[in-house]
Amino acid sequence: MIKEKILIIDDEASICSSLKGILEDEGFLVKTAESGEQGLEILKSQNVDLVLLDIWLPKMSGIDVLKKIKALEESPQVVMISGHGTIETAVTATKLGAHDFLEKPLSLEKVVLTVRNALRQKKLEDENVLLRERQRGRYYLIGESLSIQKLRREIDLAALSGGPVLIYGENGTGKELVARLIHQLSPRKEKRFVEVNCSAVPEEMMELELFGHLKGAFPQAVRDKKGKILLADEGTFFLDEVCDLSLKTQARLLRAIEERRFEPLGASEPLSFDSRFIAGTTRSLRELIAQGRFREDLFFKLNVIPLTIPPLRERPDDIPHLIDHFLRHFAAEYGKKPKTMSPEAVGAFLRYVWPGNVSELMNVIERFVIMVPEDVITGSHLTLLVETRELEYISGFFEGREGRTLEKAREQFERRYIHGVLMRNGWDIPQSASDLKVEEGQLREKIKALNITFVS
Repeated sequence: MIKEKILIIDDEASICSSLKGILEDEGFLVKTAESGEQGLEILKSQNVDLVLLDIWLPKMSGIDVLKKIKALEESPQVVMISGHGTIETAVTATKLGAHDFLEKPLSLEKVVLTVRNALRQKKLEDENVLLRERQRGRYYLIGESLSIQKLRREIDLAALSGGPVLIYGENGTGKELVARLIHQLSPRKEKRFVEVNCSAVPEEMMELELFGHLKGAFPQAVRDKKGKILLADEGTFFLDEVCDLSLKTQARLLRAIEERRFEPLGASEPLSFDSRFIAGTTRSLRELIAQGRFREDLFFKLNVIPLTIPPLRERPDDIPHLIDHFLRHFAAEYGKKPKTMSPEAVGAFLRYVWPGNVSELMNVIERFVIMVPEDVITGSHLTLLVETRELEYISGFFEGREGRTLEKAREQFERRYIHGVLMRNGWDIPQSASDLKVEEGQLREKIKALNITFVS
């Protein structure tokens, strides 16, 4: 079990020493600082659960320190300590976010009780955040296919091991979902899960995102910023689309993983961390290594436990389970009566290839829950939605389209027309090819070339 960390900020050495001894006997990890400035430096480099903060400190007062603590990106609980506090001071501290107020001389029983209450409150707040994240993220691995059952077993083993995990999967298969499941099943589940999508962060900003910076490190750095790796200290750090990292950032990440420490931009001393690394990729890292675009040594560090998520087209038996799950989920989310789907509509879902995988299926189901007023989604509803989109498209086809070439216009019309035929036939390729008077192989090539999807 990971011990909770407490920081004592008090200029009286005897108070620091006695409190440290008491709290360490209770099973906590304790650090001390004799000034507000020193305490804030510790908070920049470490994640702390609770601060015991003296009101009367040299130079910077306890109230000023409290303000700076609450302005941090990740602020711990704070309990104020004073030998001659006033009601006004206590009210001010409470308004600024202090959990409680202790008066000297300190009572052993009162200190331990207050500390436990403050930590319990922090745990409840963290659990509420996690619960909201879980509800928003829908962290369930839906399906009963052999490949999903195998993946569940691998997730259970990976979660307990603590080793780095590399998750392979196409876009929309659920790499983040699997990473979060590993975290939730691991001994680190009470700590944070922090994610960075490497494809979504500009290359010039990636190192700042990962490693953070100090105030003044560059003109726009108006305050300290903890790197995401440090925010995940004692928890799990997920690097999605790690294949998009530049070679420069790969080199620095490799060094951080090997040494378990790094220096934020503008810092003179390295910061230690204990984060578990999970990475995700849609591309073959071995191919990128062969092309000189990914470091082989970093690959070996991340690929300790490789997991592969099968694409949805390889597990069609799971599609009905996914349909039922997302119909219930979105009905509850939008306050609607749960819907069902007719066999005809389910058949269309089964015949479709789902290039966007589960994410695409989820998007389609959400749309149907919102737009279909009936209790049962049928094949006719697929047609209804397509016709609505086509009418919108055709009505504006000749408006505001300056600069569009004849070839581009032909391609757009062809894409819409083929999509409409496919949807009217429940994505039945042979029937659609017959209606269009083309060969099946030719139709499949058109679908791929024109990037025709379920909701084109």
